[in-house]
This record gives sequence, C-alpha cells and structure tokens, in this order.
Amino acid sequence: MQTQPAREHLRFLENRWLILFFSVLSMIAVANFQYGWTLFVPPLQKHLRAEQAAVQVTFTVFVLLETWLVPFEGWLVDRFGPRLLVMIGGVCAGLGWVGSGKAESLTALYLSYALAGLGAGVVYGTAIGSALKWFPDHRGLAAGLTAAGFGAGSALTVYPIANMINTAGYQHAFIQWGLIQGAVVIVAALFLEAPPAGWLPHAWARAPQGQEVKKRQTSTDFTSGRMAATSQFWVLYLMMTLVATGGLMATAQLNPMAVSFNVDKVPITFLWLTLPALQFALSADRVLNGLCRPVWGWISDHIGRELTMTIAFALEALAIFLLIKFAPNPKLFVVFSAFTFFGWGEIYSLMPAICGDFFGRKHATQNYGFLYTAKGTASVFVPIGSALAAGKAFDFRADVLLLLGGALAFFSHFLAPTILRLDWRRKSHDILFGIGLALVAYGVALTVVPTIWTPFAAKYTLPRIGWSGVFAIAIVFDLSAAAIAFLVLRTMKVPQFVTDAPAPMAAEAALAPKKMV
Repeated sequence: MQTQPAREHLRFLENRWLILFFSVLSMIAVANFQYGWTLFVPPLQKHLRAEQAAVQVTFTVFVLLETWLVPFEGWLVDRFGPRLLVMIGGVCAGLGWVGSGKAESLTALYLSYALAGLGAGVVYGTAIGSALKWFPDHRGLAAGLTAAGFGAGSALTVYPIANMINTAGYQHAFIQWGLIQGAVVIVAALFLEAPPAGWLPHAWARAPQGQEVKKRQTSTDFTSGRMAATSQFWVLYLMMTLVATGGLMATAQLNPMAVSFNVDKVPITFLWLTLPALQFALSADRVLNGLCRPVWGWISDHIGRELTMTIAFALEALAIFLLIKFAPNPKLFVVFSAFTFFGWGEIYSLMPAICGDFFGRKHATQNYGFLYTAKGTASVFVPIGSALAAGKAFDFRADVLLLLGGALAFFSHFLAPTILRLDWRRKSHDILFGIGLALVAYGVALTVVPTIWTPFAAKYTLPRIGWSGVFAIAIVFDLSAAAIAFLVLRTMKVPQFVTDAPAPMAAEAALAPKKMV
C-alpha cells in the first residue's frame, strides 16, 4: 500500500506533525468565538437593552452555523483541499467579530455572529478531518490535540479580553480581536495540505500499542450516505447530543451563573496569582478543557473508545453536580467549573476518533461533519436553559420549524431510502427534502429576525427551576450517555457494508447533485 520512495515517505512523516501544529494554531485562533462569548453577554444586554435569553440566541445561531454546515464544508475540503477553505474561514470568522462590535441591534448581532460561526466551522471541520487522515496510528491523541486548540485556545486571552471590555468597551474588544484572530487563521492555512491517497504511517502495521482500538477499526471507507444507514452512527449522534447539551450550557451560562451567585468579582489567589473568581474560572476552564482532549484521546488509544467514554461521561455528571452544590463558594466555584470542563471536552477527541475508526479515512472530514452537527442540535437548548433558569417567557416558533424541517429532511434523505428501504422515487425525495430544508431555513431566519411572520404562535412562560434544575437535566443526559456507551455501543460490531442493500441516496449526493442519476 505504501508506494512512495523512502525519501518521500520521510518527508510526509515529518510534515504531518508540522501540519498538525498549524491545524492546532488555526483552532486556537477561533476558540474565543465560542469560549470567549460569555464575557460579552452582560455588556451586550446593557447596550442593546435586551433580555439575557434574547442575547443568548446569538450563541445558538453561532453554534448552528458552526456545526450544521460542516458536512458541506467537509465535502468541499475533501474535494478541493484544506488551504483555500481555511483561508476563507479565517476571513469570515474575523469579519464576524468585527461586525459584532459594530452591531446596534439584536438582528445585526445575530447576522454577524452567524458569519463568525460559518468561518469557525470551516476551520474546525478541516482541522479535525486532517488529524483523522494523517494519524490513523494516534487518532485519539491527534484529534485530542487538535480539539485542545479549540478548547484551551482562549485560556491566555481571557484576561486581556476581559480587561479590554472593562476599559475600552466590548465593541473595541470584538473589533480588535476579530482582526487578530482572523489574520492568524489565514497564516496557518498556508501550511495545510491533505495526505496522498493510500498513504499510511510506516510503523502502523507493526505498532504493538492500541490493539484494542485496532480491533474496532474498519478496513473500508464509508461514504456519508452509507454511514447514515448504520445504527452505530445514530447511537453516536444521540450520545454526542446528550453530552454536548450540558457542556454548552456551562460554556454559555458560566458568567450569568457567577453573577447570580455573587461570586464573579470575589478575588481568588492561587500560586501567587490573584484574579476575580470568574476570570480565574474562565482561564482554568479553558486550560482543563483543552488538556482533557489529548488526555482522553490518548487513554482511548490504549483502552478503547467506548470504555473511555463511559468513564468520562460519568465524571462529567459528577462534576456538574458538585459545581451546582458548591457554586456559592468562590474557590469551589473555580475548582468544580474547571472539573466540569475537564469532563466535557472529551467528546471532541473521542467522537471524531471513533468516527474515523468506524467509517474510515477517505471521507473523514465530511463524515465527522455530519456527526458534529449534534453540537448544533444541542445548542438549541442553551437559550431555553436560560429561560428555564429565570422562569421567563420563551418563543418556540423557531424550534418547532427547525425540528419539523430537520425531521422531514432526515426522513426523506436517510431514513426512507436506507433504513426503511422504501421504493423511493426521486421526485418524492426532492419534494420532501426541499420542504424540510425550507423549514430549517425559515427557522434559522426566524431565530435571527424574531419579527418574521409565522402562521402559528408558540410563546410560553416557562417554570422557574433555577440553575440547579437546568443542570440536573444535564446530569441525567451525561449519565444516560455513559450507560449507552457501556451497554449499547460497546456491544455493537464494527460497521460493514450491507452488500444486498440498495444504494442509498447519500448525503454527499445532495451536496454534489451533478453526480446523482
């Protein structure tokens, strides 16, 4: 399988670590778009005179655009290479923050952060896909290191951004850091490339470590359509949605929660460093969130993905419980918020690694892109969590449209032609799939511009369950995911092609309609 001469092989062997470094650097540059968001929530509320739940819709818009378009972006990367796409992503991400700094309305803020989400999604999907392709021998570690750039990338910038917000205003912080981070992504993109077809590390076949993982790796490359026809994919999707929900709530709500418990400005001293509790917590959270990803990835390379997931998800549930119980104590707030992030971030190393194990390397960027949309699904619950915590009214119209449209698109594109194996005519598929996509677009537009007309109303005042109630839901989700990993996923076989099944209407076919017949 190895066809390059020895010198060429050595060049790529050395290069893949350089490529990994610049992939991680690009991830670091877009980390603040998600993990620095919580710093901007209070000043945005004040400046725009908006409810917290309305401001937090921005975060949902960002995550939806950052995740749900990754499959399409992954298809583009697999076809055209990573360099150009990541450069475009850097431009979009930088302009998104610049626009957020100039926004004078919620609609303008939503649109600007949507552009940032589009750019961040390109960078994220490309970097993770690159790790899966270049490192079949250290897939968990490489995906973990790459994801660590996104998880911990904002650790060193939390303090200067927070200070700039306090001294020069949040608008100045948005604009200046948007330009800096966008430029870093563009520079990093110049060093990215994809491995040659059929390339494998020289020592992979003889490596003694990771035998448990090797036994759980497929020898075939699944297209996204064939992947979606497997029960393994949907089990992974459910697990990632469950775990991401709790983590995204903590990411978006940490600042408001600290304020509500009156611990945000209490000075904390650790290792001769004194900072307000919230800033200390944010810095510690980013470090632990990044550190956990290669750690859990490395562990999974040795003991297996499913067992590692079981342990990590259970620890995450324990961490959230301790955070809520001891949140009024400033020091324990810092400790257990960091513990929460250490238990949550592992999905971003374990999920791409097991996706590569189960479904192969050739379409790894696009395949993980579909799995990564679970994060977007989970993000829908973040503003609902804010409304539940405070007992506020919440408009569910966009959620109804997103749910209905997603269900129609899923049924017509995946469930009907693959799992149910219906005699599905192209015209019927196109009509239902088109309606589904239109409803999803309608829901996204309604999220960005809440004044858009709809033929129904769905605004309800939610019961006030407080932070304890919201995070109790997250605990149940984490424990459920741990049980699924141990009792279900661990017992499932590695996916194989079903030779007698009709060819599915693959997701990539929709992305490249000229290939459909």
